[in-house]
This record gives sequence, structure tokens and C-alpha cells, in this order.
Amino acid sequence: MTIDEASRRYNIPLEMLREYERWGLCKAVKKVMGSWQYDDTDLERLGLIMTLHDIGFASSEIETYMKLLLEKEGSEDQRLRILDQKRRILLGEIHSCEKRLSHLDYLRYNIRKNQDKKQTV
Repeated sequence: MTIDEASRRYNIPLEMLREYERWGLCKAVKKVMGSWQYDDTDLERLGLIMTLHDIGFASSEIETYMKLLLEKEGSEDQRLRILDQKRRILLGEIHSCEKRLSHLDYLRYNIRKNQDKKQTV
């Protein structure tokens, strides 16, 4: 499958596919008639890259994670530390959003309470 076909079929931006190639993560990908040919393994890796991106990983973090995955046997502990750190960050963001939501709900409650008072008068 060519880069254009992979991009269209799996809705992966071309920029991400090109970055994947630049990182050297597609060593097993064969070059045929001037274009990369992706196999199922490459597409699985791209799926993981997309997942990491969706989680909020920066490109440099994705590159580090993927190189650990592909180049270092026994890198599970390192990758788990990276995921744990990202999880802590996301939990902090969730907590912050919940706090803001609570403030927003409080303001909405006050407005409705005042509206109810005006209607009963």
C-alpha cells in the first residue's frame, strides 16, 4: 500500500506518514517504484502513533516511545514510565476541568436561583 493509499484508507494525515518515514521507523517497508509500500505491521504501528497523538503526546514523545518499542528489547519499564507520566498529566487536566465545571455549574445555579426568586415575587 502506498503512502497516499494508506492516508486515504486509514484517514492518516500524509504529514504523519512522512514523519513516520523520517523517524526511520519503517525499515521493513519496501520501496517500490519510488514510493513506500506499507504492510500490516506498519499500519499497526501507525495506529499506535495515532493513538499516542490522540492521547496528547508531542511528536518528540511519540518518536521516543516508538524507538523504544522498536529498537530496545526489555524497554517495557521505560515505556510504562512514559505512559504513567502521561496518565498523571491527563488526570491533572481532568481534575482541573472538573474544578472549572464545578465553578461553571455554581454560576448557573445562582442565576437560576435568582430567576426563581423573581418569578415567585
